Parts: sequence; C-alpha cells; structure tokens
Amino acid sequence: MKRQDWGRRLRVAGISVGIGLAVIAMAVIALRPRALTVEVAAVRRGPLEVAISAEGRTRIHDRFVIAAPVTGKLARIELHRGDMVGAGSTVSLIESLPLEPLDPRQRGGAEARLLAAEAAQREAEALVEKERAAGSQALRDRQRAERLVESGDLPRQEFERLASVEAVGRQQLVAALSRAQMAVAEVDAARAALRSLPTRGVNAGVAGSRTETIPVRSPVTGRVLKLYEESERVVTAGTPLIEVSNPATLELVIEVLSTDAVTIRPGTRLSIDRWGGDHTLSATVRLIEPSAFTRVSALGVEEQRVNIIADLDERPETLGDGYRIEARIIVWEKPEVVLVPVSALFRQDEDWAVYVAAGSRAILRKVRIDHRGDKDAELLEGLTTGDQVIIHPAVELSNGTRIATKP
Repeated sequence: MKRQDWGRRLRVAGISVGIGLAVIAMAVIALRPRALTVEVAAVRRGPLEVAISAEGRTRIHDRFVIAAPVTGKLARIELHRGDMVGAGSTVSLIESLPLEPLDPRQRGGAEARLLAAEAAQREAEALVEKERAAGSQALRDRQRAERLVESGDLPRQEFERLASVEAVGRQQLVAALSRAQMAVAEVDAARAALRSLPTRGVNAGVAGSRTETIPVRSPVTGRVLKLYEESERVVTAGTPLIEVSNPATLELVIEVLSTDAVTIRPGTRLSIDRWGGDHTLSATVRLIEPSAFTRVSALGVEEQRVNIIADLDERPETLGDGYRIEARIIVWEKPEVVLVPVSALFRQDEDWAVYVAAGSRAILRKVRIDHRGDKDAELLEGLTTGDQVIIHPAVELSNGTRIATKP
C-alpha cells in the first residue's frame, strides 16, 4: 500500500474519532442534571425574642352599675354615653310612691340589705388597707433591688420583676379604692330604701300619701358607658339605670391557648400592634386567669383557651372599651445568640437539619437548636457564623445536589 493511502486513512480515522468524542461530550453535557437555583441566607449573631401572638380586646376594669335605690317614678336622665360624672354627683331623681301599709317582711329585708351593704363596705375598706400595705412592701423591695442592681449583686431581670410587682400593686390599690367607693354608695342606697318604708305608729296598716324625692348619685368619678333607662317612668328598687366606668382603669384581655398560657408569668412584657395608632404600645401582664374555657376555632376545632390580663404602660386617649388589638407576648429574649433562619430548618429523622451552600453543592448538615422565634432560631451547634444556608429547600434537593444561588 502506498504511503499516501496510509496517511489519508489516518487523517480520516482521526477526524472520525474527534467527531465521536465531541458527540459523546455533547451528550454528557446535555444529559447532566441542571444546577438547582436556590436562595441562601447567612448564619449570624443578634438578638432573639420568642413571642406568642394573639388577638385581644380592651376592657374597662372598674364598672359600676347605678341602680334605683327605691321604687318610684324616675325622672328623665339627661346624661348621654360618654359624658363625665363626678363622685357623688346626682344623675337622676326618683319620686317614691305613696307609702303602703307596713309589711314586716319588707322592713326586715331592707334592714338585712343594709347590714349586708355595711359588711361589704367593711370588707372593701380592709382590702384597701391590705393593698396599701402590700404596695408599701413592694416599694421597699424595689428600692432595695435598685441599690443591689447598681452594685451588681442582683440580676437586672429580677429588678424588673420587682418593679413590675410594684406597678401591679399600685393598680390593685386603685381598684380596691374604687370598690370601697362603690360599697359606700351601696350603703347609702340601702339606708335610703330603709328610710322610705313607713314606720309603725297609730296609723299602721293604713296607706299614707307622703312621697319623697330621692337623688340617685354616682359612686365614682367616671364616664357614662351605658344608659339602661333614659325616659321618665316608674321603676322598682334595684332596676339598673346607668353604667359608669373609670377610663383610667382600661386593661387588655388576650386569649391564648392553655398550652401557651403555662409559659407566661405576671410581669411578662407585651407589645401591642394594629390597634389603630401609628406606633407600638407596650404593656405588662398582670394576671393569668386560673380557669380555661372552650372556644371553637375557624377550622371547627375545639380549643382550650385562657384569658391573659395586662395593663398598658401608656394609655392613648383614643383607645376605648371593647377595642380590638393584636399582642405579642414576649416569653423569652436574649440580647445576642447565634441565629439560623427558621425557613432553612427541616426534620431529618429525629434531628433538625439544614442544607449548607458549599461552592456549587448543597451539603446536608445536622444542627441543634433551642429557642425558636418568628423568623430565626437559636443555634447551639452544627454551624458557624457566616455559613450560607439554603432557605425554603425544595423537595428535589439532596446531599451533594448541584446548586446555583440567586443573585
């Protein structure tokens, strides 16, 4: 065979081999899985709050229903909802009906009501003294704690708890004083009812014609919430006439699940959003009610819920009774921890895990976390600050998958 033929054949074979290798390379590239586009976030250090979000409403703590002290003709009430009344001011007048023959049972009942009202007054006065003594002790505890905090012998958190106890004590003293005022008014009403009864005398058993105009007074300074009776008419003793409240005693009532309620303590901080104003309000938990109630959720599931009672640190003038609010009850917080996004976490067997973006590959990494907030969780081990983790990992993602991060 001639040398030229051999050379030609070698060139043809080389070209064929090159074309074959190119085809194989193109097939490999075409069949190789595409890189999965992912979104990443960095592990970082920062503050963390664990909060329970719940809806609630405002409520006036001290409400006083003013009732008719005697049976008689009620004069028209000229007050309207929202009007202010002073303690002891007259809200209406009742002209008692002509006296009927004396009924011993009626007098006995009136005397018993007076005795009960006087006993309730003594109890209210004793409660005032108790709350005043408790408030004085709370003030002394807070003052001692303030000195210990300055010297570094007491944690700041304990000082804040004692300060909250003192603030709650002041509110309870105000409520006790209001109840004492109400007890005095009830005693006056019972005495007025007793005076309106006829006395036994020479004309006992004969109906009289004497009538008496009795003023109906407000026991406290407050705002009219409700008018039960407005027009002139005959009313019986005990008929509700007006409901009065002290606007300064506005409190928050927040419903939470009973499983969340066990993590809340008196003195816990709250932040109030979406109440209608342009800034966030702060409040403090005063009471966790001891009994739960059943509420059916929007999905038709029965839930055991508990009312959390809180006091506003600052009350806006525009916030009234029965207004809707949204609260975040902060049950745990720390100024600096290692944070990993909650959206990056998922369950791997019995452990928590994340995918770390290492170059162009996704690497499965098991982690240990503790407290979880709305967006971040406290990382204890498994990652270091600065690691890039994949958030919202897709189901197609697995250990070693090729990835491309979003710009």
